Amino acid sequence: MQAAQETGFDLAGIAPVDDSPELEYFPRWIAEGHAGEMKYLEGRDGQGRLKRASLAHVAPWARSVVVCALNYNTAQPYSTQVPNYSADGRGRGWISRYAWSEQDYHDSVMQRLRRVELALRDACGARDIVTRCYVDTGPIVERVIAKYAGIGWIGKNTCIINQELGSWLFLGVILTSLELEPSLPAPDRCGTCTCCIEACPTDALIAPYQLDSNKCISYLTIEKRGAIAEELRDGMGRHIFGCDICQDVCPWNRKAPATDAEDFQPRPELVNPALDWLAEMSAEEFRSTFLNSPLRRAKRSGLRRNAVIAMGNSGDQKFLPLLEKLAADDDEVVAESAVWAIKELRRTAKSA
Repeated sequence: MQAAQETGFDLAGIAPVDDSPELEYFPRWIAEGHAGEMKYLEGRDGQGRLKRASLAHVAPWARSVVVCALNYNTAQPYSTQVPNYSADGRGRGWISRYAWSEQDYHDSVMQRLRRVELALRDACGARDIVTRCYVDTGPIVERVIAKYAGIGWIGKNTCIINQELGSWLFLGVILTSLELEPSLPAPDRCGTCTCCIEACPTDALIAPYQLDSNKCISYLTIEKRGAIAEELRDGMGRHIFGCDICQDVCPWNRKAPATDAEDFQPRPELVNPALDWLAEMSAEEFRSTFLNSPLRRAKRSGLRRNAVIAMGNSGDQKFLPLLEKLAADDDEVVAESAVWAIKELRRTAKSA
């Protein structure tokens, strides 16, 4: 674990490869359609078994899992503490906290994880071991493994929560053929609290510890392609990439420390960004602005769609001329969203 600390990780632990009760729920979660359009979560092995339902399905050679966690919290207000619109009336959106920096967190975490992997191999001398590194890219459920590595417990919002650091954590895992002494699992400290469930504007947390991705704002703004169901648009508010609400209201994040890691410091233009800037962003500007950013995953079309929906939720009549223009956009999804947003703003004006 010393190697993890030396490479900048805040937490590290070792999990066994045994199947856990949490993974027993995974096949049912998939069968009930809660994964939405994220078909990669339904990946199966040669025998037709869901890969993420058991480590044995993807790495029968693995004997232990090293889990490393990195704090990405920054000294900026939470989404629930920032007004939707600035003093000058210009509409603002919200980008999830993890996507504010210059560099994609996959790269930042993987660079550190590779150094831990190398240290693990060096410590074994000439022994022949097998290792695999993953940062949100492997056919495994990282938060479940992180729990049994002692990193934190799985909260009612389905995020890993650490008693000292809160839930602003990136996870990296190393599967290894080495038999290592496992850490103790983290106890659940959510208690009777239901802040996250009550705060979710789209009711995506259908029960404690259970998420329906189809209703989750993070899923809708990042993974969902095409038009978003109208009944969910109002709940999206000003979110244009991801959502932090269920973490922002979590009592364990009230005193979460800020990281001093340089690669996670925010770009000012991405904290509460201007909606009109995002909605009118050209293809070239999208590529140059988000060259190494997680925002690329939403694609330009998705980002513009989300900004237009946020305009419709803003109540700000100044957006009407721009929305009239966007209603004739070449992108059919953006155009349809603009028509909806115009109706919403006019409805808001009438009821004012």
